Parts: sequence; C-alpha cells; structure tokens
Amino acid sequence: MKKDAISPAAPYLIIPIGILAVSTASLFIRFAQEYASSITIAAFRLGLAALILLPYTLIKYGRELRSLTPADLKFALLAGLILAVHFASWITSLEFTSVASSVVLVTTTPLWVSLLAPIFLGEKTPRIAFLGMGIALLGGVIIAGTDVCAWQSSGLQCQFAPGSSAAETLLGDFLALLGAIAAASYLMIGRHLRRKVSLTPYVFLVYSAAAIFLVIAMLIVDGVPPSYPNQVYLWLALLAIFPQLLGHSIFNWSLKYLPTGYVAVNLLGEPVGSIILANFFLDEVPSVVKIIGAILILAGIALASFQGNSQESRPILKEHLQ
Repeated sequence: MKKDAISPAAPYLIIPIGILAVSTASLFIRFAQEYASSITIAAFRLGLAALILLPYTLIKYGRELRSLTPADLKFALLAGLILAVHFASWITSLEFTSVASSVVLVTTTPLWVSLLAPIFLGEKTPRIAFLGMGIALLGGVIIAGTDVCAWQSSGLQCQFAPGSSAAETLLGDFLALLGAIAAASYLMIGRHLRRKVSLTPYVFLVYSAAAIFLVIAMLIVDGVPPSYPNQVYLWLALLAIFPQLLGHSIFNWSLKYLPTGYVAVNLLGEPVGSIILANFFLDEVPSVVKIIGAILILAGIALASFQGNSQESRPILKEHLQ
C-alpha cells in the first residue's frame, strides 16, 4: 500500500488501539494465573501466536523460509530461546509483584540495548543515553524500595527475610528486570537474521522456537497441563491475539506512516495503560512514590532510547515491537 493511500489521520487514530491491545497482557495473565502456571501461560501465548501466523507465513513467505541456511536457523533458535526466557521470567514476575512494578521494569529493555550494544555490536551510545540510564536507575531504586520498605512510627522499616511478602515482591521485581535484559539480548541476537529475513517470517520463526522451548520447560516443570475451565482458554487465546499479534502489528504497521520517534514514544503508553487497567480490574492502586519512580523510569527510557527519527533507529525499534 502506498504511503498516501490512507487518510493521514488514520495512523494517529489507530495507535491508541495498539496501546490498549498491548496493555491488556498483564490483565489476561493475572486472570489465567488463577489456574495455570506462568510457564504454561507463556507456552500457550507463543504457541497460539505461532499457529495463527502459520498459514499466512507459509503461503506468502514459503520460498523465503526455504532459502534459510542452517546457520540462519541456528540464530532463529537462539533468538527463540532468549525470547522464551523473556516471557517466562516476566510472566512469572506477575505472580510476586504488582502490575505497576512489573510492566515498568520490563519496559527498561531499550536501556539494556543502549548499555549492551557497544559491547556486543560495536555501536556507540549517545552521551544523553547515560543520563537517561541514571534517571531510570533512580526510578528503579524507588520502585524496589517501596516494595520492601515502608515508613513506620519508628522510622523506615525494610524486610528482606526469605519467604516474607517483601522478599517475594523483590523477587518479582528482579524477574521483571531479568525479562527486560533477556528481551534486549534477544533484539541483539535477532538483528543478524532480521537483515536478511522479512518481518513476518522472522516473527513466525522466533515465536515457534520460543514456544518449543517453553513447552519443553512446561513438561519438565509442571508436566502435562490439566484441563482448565473454559474461561482460562479464553484468557490464553485473547493473550495471543490482542497484545501479541494485534497490538504489536499495529505499531509495526504505523512505522510505515509515522516518524519512528513518535511511534517509540507511544510504546511508553503500554505500562501506563497496564497500570490503569490493573487499577480498575485488579484493584491495584500504586502509591504516589511508586508513580514517581515509574515516571522517572519512563523519562529515562525516553532520553536513552528515542534519538529522533534517524534511519539507524528504525530497525531496532521494529525488532522491539515483536
């Protein structure tokens, strides 16, 4: 489709739908976690997404898939393995910590890309990115601090004892951060393959590989999943369709019509939307201090990651939209 074949206002009107779609992920996960394990949820999410993409990918990109070399498939498997770690750790984090803490911390992926890219890809990190990292780090410390510490009449009290609720919450924060680091690693590993493979077959390959690893992990850890109530299968299907496919597809589509920087800033709407939905449907109301920490993290991400609309920033943004 030509760039002028649609109304100029259409991308701006559709992007909020993408934000809403991706923001529902933590909500569907929380509902499903009442019955299913986090590993099972991750396996269903990636597996269903890959199955939905299968017919279209084989019909339209079959020749491109057949042209892949064994080395390409190894990169796809490695990217899928890291993506599986990302989803397993982040979804598990929602068992232990609040939606606000989890979604904000896992959104720090671009910060880790900025930090690791000079080491593994030889790319320079702008000086302003380090300022953004520092601001985001301060926000992360505030969020973690509010999860384990509270002001009492006797002063500031912190709980780190194993098995305590505070310690479990801190574990959830750590798992969300691990999910962000895994996502950053996945982006850098996948860049080699994305240079020669179109977006749709690339997504199909890494989703399929991640699903295979997650199913293996599920069978080892939990065994064959039991029969769930019908609503659980509904949550799992919605998780694959709305945040995984619809939401990220809208962002990828919008890159054709909108400046990369504008789309990138809108990605920060995901944690905001998730926090709002958690407030209404899960009765999770973040404290003022935690909101301040979240704002600092999102501001730091914006400084560190979204350096205008340069052509160089477009590939890494597209990969981040998986």
